[in-house]
Amino acid sequence: MWLSFVGLFLMFVSSITALLGRQKLTGFFRFLVLAFSFTCLLIAGIIMLFVVLPGSRADL
Repeated sequence: MWLSFVGLFLMFVSSITALLGRQKLTGFFRFLVLAFSFTCLLIAGIIMLFVVLPGSRADL
């Protein structure tokens, strides 16, 4: 459960930093912030796959 919350938080951080990077920043800082945003989104996607793909574990 906590792992999925971390994934959701990373998605939120990714969206906020992408908006900030595209609207307010220029040059190298824009690239740096957008790279951080993409990295957060990639990690959140891997976490969500890790949480969702195993399916239900009612038998445990």
